[in-house]
Amino acid sequence: MENKMFCYQCQETAGCKGCTISGVCGKKPEVARMQDLLVYVTKGLSCVTTRMREEGISVEKDVNHMVTRNLFITITNANFDREAICKAVEETLAVKQDLLGKLENKEGLPEAAFWNGAADSFDAKAAEVGVLSTKDEDIRSLRELITYGLKGLSAYSKHANALLQDNEEVDAFIQKALAKTLDDSLGVNDLVSLTLETGKYGVDGMALLDKANTEAYGNPEVTQVDIGVRGTGVDVYTHSEMLPAHYYPAFKKYPHFAGNYGNAWWKQKEEFEKFNGPILMTTNCVVPPAESYKDRLWTTGAAGFPGCRHIDGAYGKTKDFSEIIAQAKTCPAPTEIETGTITGGFAHEQVFALADKVVDAVKTGAIRKFVVMAGCDGRHKTREYYTEFAKRLPKDVVILTAGCAKYKYNKLDLGDIGGIPRVLDAGQCNDSYSLALIALKLKEIFQLDDINDLPIAFNIAWYEQKAVIVLLALLYLGVKNIHLGPTLPAFLSPNVAKVLVDNFGIAGIGTVDDDLKLFFGDEA
Repeated sequence: MENKMFCYQCQETAGCKGCTISGVCGKKPEVARMQDLLVYVTKGLSCVTTRMREEGISVEKDVNHMVTRNLFITITNANFDREAICKAVEETLAVKQDLLGKLENKEGLPEAAFWNGAADSFDAKAAEVGVLSTKDEDIRSLRELITYGLKGLSAYSKHANALLQDNEEVDAFIQKALAKTLDDSLGVNDLVSLTLETGKYGVDGMALLDKANTEAYGNPEVTQVDIGVRGTGVDVYTHSEMLPAHYYPAFKKYPHFAGNYGNAWWKQKEEFEKFNGPILMTTNCVVPPAESYKDRLWTTGAAGFPGCRHIDGAYGKTKDFSEIIAQAKTCPAPTEIETGTITGGFAHEQVFALADKVVDAVKTGAIRKFVVMAGCDGRHKTREYYTEFAKRLPKDVVILTAGCAKYKYNKLDLGDIGGIPRVLDAGQCNDSYSLALIALKLKEIFQLDDINDLPIAFNIAWYEQKAVIVLLALLYLGVKNIHLGPTLPAFLSPNVAKVLVDNFGIAGIGTVDDDLKLFFGDEA
C-alpha cells in the first residue's frame, strides 16, 4: 500500500500518498494531518463512551453529536479549515478527559483514550497516527473501509440530528466500531464481520434520515425543476446534490425557490463564477474556491474553508442568514448557462404509488430490466463511461439513480416507457435507501426468495465515504454482483478485495460494449 500513489482524503489515485502531500481534493498536508488527528481523538473519545455504556453510564446527545460532527468534518471535501479542525480536536480532548473521570474501570483502554496533548504537539502526534500507522496491509485496509463507512454513516446521522432526529443505537454502534478499529486483538475475520455490521447500521442510519426528511418536509413527489435563471429579486437556487430539495412538498410554497443551477460538484469553479451571487456550502463537496468568488462562498455545519465566512448554529437553534441575504441583494443575477427542466422525485413512496404501472410494464416485457446507476460523479475522464453507458442502454431498460452520478446522464433525452421516465431519480446518495426499498418491494410483489433474482443490475460510481456506506448497506441487504467504478477503491488490499469478489461478486467496470453485453446479453 505504501508504494501506491493514493489519496486517503479524496479517495482517488492522485499525486499524494497517505495524505502526506496535497492531492486532487486540494487539501494541504497540514490540513490532512489535522484530520488524521481529529479521527484519532474521536476514536479515543469513542473508546471512553463505549466503556461508559458497558458500565451503565448514559452518554449525552451532545457527545454523540460531537462524534458524528467530527467524522463529518473529515469526510471528503467537507472542511479545509485547519484552525476549525484544531478547535474540534481541542473540544474533543476536553470532553474525553471529563468523561474519563466517570469511569470506574480504565483497564485495557488504548493509548488514544488517554492522550491529551497540547496544541503545539498536534502536528507531531498526527504524524504518528495517520492511516499508514497500521502496518499490516489487510488490517489497515479493513480498518479504513470501516472508518470510511462510519464517516458516511455519521454524515447521514448528522443531517438527521439537524432535524432533531436521533438513533441512540446508531450512535452507540458508530462509537463501538471506532473503538474496535484500535483493537489490535481483532483479526481479519473479526473486521470483515464488523464491516458487514457497519452496513447494517448504514441501513438504519439512512432510514433515520429518510424519516427525518419526510416528517419535516413530506414525501418527495414527481417534480419538474427549472434549470434556467430568473434575473430579478432574491431567489434561491440549488446546486449538485441539493437538487432533490425541489422534490419535497414543504419547499414548494416558497415562490423564490427558483430552480437548480449547474451540474455536479466538480464543476463549481466555472459555475460559481457565473452564478454571481453568494453560495452557501452546507455539507461536503467543497472545491477550493477561486479568489474571484471566494468572498461569495459561505459555509455552515461541518463544512469550512479558510477565509470564507461561516454561519454558526447549534442543533435546534435558528441560524442567522441575514448577512448572506444582504450580500445577495447587492449581486447581479446569475448568468444563464442552460435552459429547460429536470424531472425527479422518484423516492420510495412515489414509486410505490406507481407500483402497479411499473409491475405491469415488467410483466408485459415493456421494461426488461432496471439498472441502478447511483453514486458519485467526478472530474476524471474515465467517468464519461457512465454517460456513454446510459446513452447506449437498450430502450426497454430503466435507470434507477441517486447521488450526483446522475449528472452524467440526467439531462439526456432518454424518453420514457409507457409514461415511466427512463431515468428515475430518487435523490441524494442517502436516497439510495429508497432504491433498496424499491428493490425489496419488487421482490415482495414478484414473490421472490432472493433480491438478486430481480431484473436489476447494479453499476455504481463511487468517489467518497458516503458511497462506501451505501455499498456496505447494499452488501448487508444481500445484494450481490455490484459493479463499482470507474476503479475499485485503492484502499482495498488485494486480499480484502478478493473477499469482496469471492463472497459478494463485487467487480469493476470494463468497456461500455463489454458491460452492455454482460448486463443485457447479445440483445444489448
